Amino acid sequence: MVRKVTKAIFPVAGMGTRFLPATKSVPKEIMTLVDRPLVQYAIDEARAAGITEFIFVTSRGKSALEDYFDHNLVLEQDLKSKGKDELLEVLNATNMESGAIAYIRQHKALGLGHAVWCARRLIGDEPFAVMLPDDVISADKPCLQQMVEAYEETGGNMVAAMEVPNEKTSSYGILDTGQNVGTVVRAKGMVEKPKPEDAPSNLAVIGRYILGPSVLYNLNQKKKGSGGEIQLTDAIAEDIGNGVPVFGYKFDGQRFDCGSKAGFLQATVSFALAREDLREDLNQYLHDIVSSDRAAQ
Repeated sequence: MVRKVTKAIFPVAGMGTRFLPATKSVPKEIMTLVDRPLVQYAIDEARAAGITEFIFVTSRGKSALEDYFDHNLVLEQDLKSKGKDELLEVLNATNMESGAIAYIRQHKALGLGHAVWCARRLIGDEPFAVMLPDDVISADKPCLQQMVEAYEETGGNMVAAMEVPNEKTSSYGILDTGQNVGTVVRAKGMVEKPKPEDAPSNLAVIGRYILGPSVLYNLNQKKKGSGGEIQLTDAIAEDIGNGVPVFGYKFDGQRFDCGSKAGFLQATVSFALAREDLREDLNQYLHDIVSSDRAAQ
């Protein structure tokens, strides 16, 4: 019987240098996409998938991220006294109950695999999810929920996967694909950031994973891979060699790379246009600015 996935790791120790100078004082994960920080989209997705324990792997300078999930009693009381019940409900949805959230420090930037390894003692021998808040996915059914439902049928390890242009394979972990059953692809291997001419496919791994504790054992060996870092992809690939099945799940939805400025802007426009309270004004503005070839000076 496949064990239920209730824990998720959120690796958020990165410095966010691509968004300087904003990230000099504001952690990238709480930069605002429309009116919610990036990390809130990941938390909401995790909750929809049945996650009840949230583990953040952080670094120095992330205190604002921790404060975001805390109760703000003064603000809550102010909204309540003014009868702003809708805003109070929105605010309460961001709170995390005591014991539901934990913070682990990654003292050295040694790679995504190392960040996941840092949370090993809180995972123990249970399956767990890994969610990268930089990858924001718009979907009718949240991506991780789709994966959890598929995982209950397959077991093993599962990674979210999407096709990318061949020239982009050097930016992703790439699956060496085997058996293909609809949205689920069994992987024969995984390669981290291969050159286009060396890529076994164009099916890329993006920031959603459901993994077994054997991956943590592999990470415990601290083998360095691409870029001299401890790669999560390598630890998952090692499981394939040890006979543990690994599946790529071709999710239904649109992924935005909010770790890049262009991707963040694209997500902002897309999510804003999906809002009834913003759609009309934004549509009109976009039409006007495109037709007049006018931009901010």
